[in-house]
Amino acid sequence: MSDAHLFAIGVVLAWLAGIRVYLTVFGVGLAGALGWLDLPPALEVTQSPWVIGVSGALAAVEFFADKIPGVDSGWDLLHTLLRVPAGAFLAAATLSPDGHLGAGALAAGAGVALTSHALKAGSRALLNTSPEPVTNWTASVAEDVATVGGLALVFAHPWLALSIVVLITVTIALALWWLWRKLFRRRRSDDGQSGLGTV
Repeated sequence: MSDAHLFAIGVVLAWLAGIRVYLTVFGVGLAGALGWLDLPPALEVTQSPWVIGVSGALAAVEFFADKIPGVDSGWDLLHTLLRVPAGAFLAAATLSPDGHLGAGALAAGAGVALTSHALKAGSRALLNTSPEPVTNWTASVAEDVATVGGLALVFAHPWLALSIVVLITVTIALALWWLWRKLFRRRRSDDGQSGLGTV
């Protein structure tokens, strides 16, 4: 596999870690352990039975925690400290032919993971302002499906997976910007009307 393909895989894995870190590590490790993938030396640690077992158990916990409004935002805040370094590791380990993690790859992976994590946390915080839980569950299930689908696609068609990730990122970022702007304008309008009422 060429360096360009490995770059695309590393970026996508870092992005997925920012969304579902445990499921991403579990998927990569399980695929390596079952012989579906020939993992780079630095990624072979993920196929350890301990890593697969712990990440699988935590992925199951996250699956349920992420479906509860309010709990999901707390979970996201707590996992900022884990998703970003995990994304950095996955990206750098994918690009490492000898097990050495390069500083540039670590920084790039951290930036990608932080971006996807921030978009996820921001969108879920907005959804939690809605009184009904359906949108929250829908968003959570969509994230589960995106992670599993991304893992299935990235090793077979890395550039297609990377293109989809970029498209999703830009779409969510624009949607969040539009929603925040709309909410801010509504708040300013409400404040202005309340101010006029007190004069």
